[in-house]
Amino acid sequence: MTDYEAVIGLETHIQLNTITKIFCSCKADSWEQEPNTNICPVCTGMPGVLPVLNEVAVKKGVLLAHAMHSEIRNVSYFDRKNYFYPDLPKGYQISQYDMAFGDGGYLDLPMPQGYTRRISITKLHLEEDAGKTKNVGNRRMIDFNRCGVPLVEMVTGPDLRSADEAAQYLIRLRQLLRWLGVSEADMEKGHLRCDANVSIRPVGSDQLFTKTEIKNVNSIDNVRSAIEHEVERQIREVSSGNRIHAWTLDWDDDKKELKKMRSKETEADYRYFREPDLLPLHLSDEWLQETFTDFPELPLNRKKRFIEDYQLPDYDADLLTTERNLSDYFETAVKAYGGDPKKVSNYLMNEILRMLNEGGKTAEQLRLTPIFLAEILKMVDNGKINTSTGKNLLSKVEETGLAPTVIVENEGLGLVSDDSAIRAVVEKVIANSSKEVDAYRAGKETLIGWFTGQVMREMRGKADPKLAQEILKELLKR
Repeated sequence: MTDYEAVIGLETHIQLNTITKIFCSCKADSWEQEPNTNICPVCTGMPGVLPVLNEVAVKKGVLLAHAMHSEIRNVSYFDRKNYFYPDLPKGYQISQYDMAFGDGGYLDLPMPQGYTRRISITKLHLEEDAGKTKNVGNRRMIDFNRCGVPLVEMVTGPDLRSADEAAQYLIRLRQLLRWLGVSEADMEKGHLRCDANVSIRPVGSDQLFTKTEIKNVNSIDNVRSAIEHEVERQIREVSSGNRIHAWTLDWDDDKKELKKMRSKETEADYRYFREPDLLPLHLSDEWLQETFTDFPELPLNRKKRFIEDYQLPDYDADLLTTERNLSDYFETAVKAYGGDPKKVSNYLMNEILRMLNEGGKTAEQLRLTPIFLAEILKMVDNGKINTSTGKNLLSKVEETGLAPTVIVENEGLGLVSDDSAIRAVVEKVIANSSKEVDAYRAGKETLIGWFTGQVMREMRGKADPKLAQEILKELLKR
């Protein structure tokens, strides 16, 4: 039997998180608004209106292009993409075609299996979004709220070889978009939408069979499932001697199946021509330099640096760079702490992430600042509080916003290091534990941990555990 491999390219539409739309002053985020309430003559294509380009949308698009190693043109043009569909009130979409602001680019995609695949970018341009249609009973309703929302359309080359690689590309793209602050990248809200072009070929061959396009996929898991279904279908068809038709396919999330929507359009069907109502977009070198002044270290570069500079395991470094503000939190805490970075990492991955998930917060919203976390770690290291108190202190700081040292002083949480106070409790524990004392003196020395626990419980966790254990060993020898 012939072995086949998948050849996949992804088309992503990225909603830029601007306040207003790309060519008018209507609000850009219309997710929760009533249908057809966030519209104006410009975004609904009324006769005689003129679009005005949103500079913030251009800046956010340029930041993304720079991160994708795209060459940014100093002069680019807007075009009309002509097609007739109920949710496109003008009968055309303002987009960019052959002279977009971004030219080429790539993303190096590290896979969990240990290899890296370079994914080329063939298109990267600005455009406006269309509206939305929705079936209500036997009627088809139209909501124009989304018309004119600023998008970056980004198209990869046919460089992905599996559904898992496609999913990983979207994971890394979503991470990058949030890291740069250019998009919320929430697929469920339509901030990041993906179409997949899928074809197969015999392994080792350059001869591709006809490709199909999958649309209306609203999550990364569904992208993976839809591609897996289509690759399997194409292999069955070819193996049975059937042709693959150039269909546009619709993914049904409820039934987990693909359905034919229509025959796939070609670029010629859109009859592109220059947008006469917009001047060419000029981006000067000075403007670009200013835009890139505060360009951040990118997540994969920061992950590599965390491994090299802080000797973190790959797992820790990957988790701590999923979000930029979490990454910044970690690094600020490490510098303030001055101790073992792995200890800071452990606190973040366990205690802090749990706190974030339970509170629905981001790291920058915590009242438990990186400086406060560093103070708690220092107090544990210096023996002023024990580890258990330190972990409990995290939530107390978050609840009150008070400095850890203030809470420790106000609530008397510091460790008791007074020899006579601890000795009195040790003597009480020994006197009430004759059975365990006999077992320890008979050779079961592992019970020292149990005795230490009893002392800590009696003193409500405030005893210095090292001193308590020393006194226990001394008295248990008698």
